[in-house]
Amino acid sequence: MNATPILPNYINGHWCASNTTEYLEIINPATAELLAQVPLSTAFELNQAAEAAAAAFITWRRTPPTERVQYLFKLKNLLEEHFQDLARTITQECGKTLAESQGEMRRAIENVEVACGIPMMMQGTNSEDIAKGIDEMMIRQPLGVAAVICPFNFPGMIPFWFLPYAIACGNTYIVKPSEKVPLTMQKIFQLLEKTGLPKGVVNLVNGAKEVVDAILEHPQIRAISFVGSTPVAKYIYSRGAANGKRMQCQGGAKNPIIVLPDADIEMTTRIAADSAFGCAGQRCLAASIAVTVGEARHTFTEAIAETARKRVVGNGLDQGVEMGPVITTQSKTRIEELIQKGADEGANLLVDGRNPNITNYENGNFIRPTILQNVEPTGEIARTEIFGPVLSLIHLNSIEDAIALVNSGQYGNMACLFTSSGAAARKFRYEAEAGNIGINIGVAAPMAFFPFSGWKESFFGDLHGQSNHAVEFFTQTKVIVERWPSQWSRQF
Repeated sequence: MNATPILPNYINGHWCASNTTEYLEIINPATAELLAQVPLSTAFELNQAAEAAAAAFITWRRTPPTERVQYLFKLKNLLEEHFQDLARTITQECGKTLAESQGEMRRAIENVEVACGIPMMMQGTNSEDIAKGIDEMMIRQPLGVAAVICPFNFPGMIPFWFLPYAIACGNTYIVKPSEKVPLTMQKIFQLLEKTGLPKGVVNLVNGAKEVVDAILEHPQIRAISFVGSTPVAKYIYSRGAANGKRMQCQGGAKNPIIVLPDADIEMTTRIAADSAFGCAGQRCLAASIAVTVGEARHTFTEAIAETARKRVVGNGLDQGVEMGPVITTQSKTRIEELIQKGADEGANLLVDGRNPNITNYENGNFIRPTILQNVEPTGEIARTEIFGPVLSLIHLNSIEDAIALVNSGQYGNMACLFTSSGAAARKFRYEAEAGNIGINIGVAAPMAFFPFSGWKESFFGDLHGQSNHAVEFFTQTKVIVERWPSQWSRQF
């Protein structure tokens, strides 16, 4: 019998075993199969990675950006070559369907492609003769060592909101993958190694809170990116900022979709179901509240309930499966308890997905799509991020009431409107207080050439991941004012 693999770290261009004595088991959430063990590395190992990255920065920052992006071109080709294997690995450790994993890796690759434009994206500005004989310019320079603390729900995509931009801008980088899903990043780092990147430019340290705190405290780490829940985002943001680091921390969400009476109900239902139940609801842009206005209450409610009941749940690698399991047994228990909390608050369990029997996968962490009807807008269930395949239905009388509900929430990650009215769409995108707005779109996920936005308690910081925001985040500006009187300069 083969021994369960223990995952190594990647520090200064070398794969190295952790010196820890603590490990976590990586379990396939659909089959309960043991996939690997991940070490809970120590602060000492994080320090080794930071020191290696700091040493590599001295040379890397002097490498022309046109040369730096050549490694990204190689990485893009390697990601394409290993696309299917990476997608299967995401499904095995994270649980989402293979199609969802393929979509995730496609978005990761898109960020590599955009970051290849750094030679232009990183350009500065200049003005001649700001005063007689005096010129002024602004240039961008890399920060130094940066790091990302990753969540479990998109192990392939989310690191690429940051990593390619960071290294293309001349920084060196440390990745701390989620200890729940470390296998995908292991394979990605094997591909990064094949690009020939100089030692220390990219580093991988597995671990949990000890490594996170070491990242927040290390004096040579200048910038930190994080995606996760709002309570953890607040902790990481406040502690990192207190240590003088540049921070961008994506938090939780409670995303509403608004359905007006003039919406195409068939299209809206299909899109809303994909939004609410895609990735088993475990994404920061999942629809979690559907607000029906006027006559949409009856048509949409009947349609979404029927769609939820018919959704095929199972192992994401099996053909025809539309939704996989949630990540852990603890998550399953928490979600089911929140469903009960909604019922206790007076909501009607229109579709109850708890405790399903999934043939051949009885040990998996499965919950079927669940719909809570007549949820109290001010109740706990309407404010709590469930992070599971649960959609709450609320009915209001006007678009003004719906927008007021959107704006009353503590989160501001995404809000979507379904309508055939251009005037209603403009009103909504103008007034809704959320960083990502969808019109007849269920998941308003920006393309890689737009920043990933987020407002209120869904984001802490000033600059988001992806595109020009990433370039701003991973560079610091330097302004130079020059004056060269002719008597000071050598004459030709």
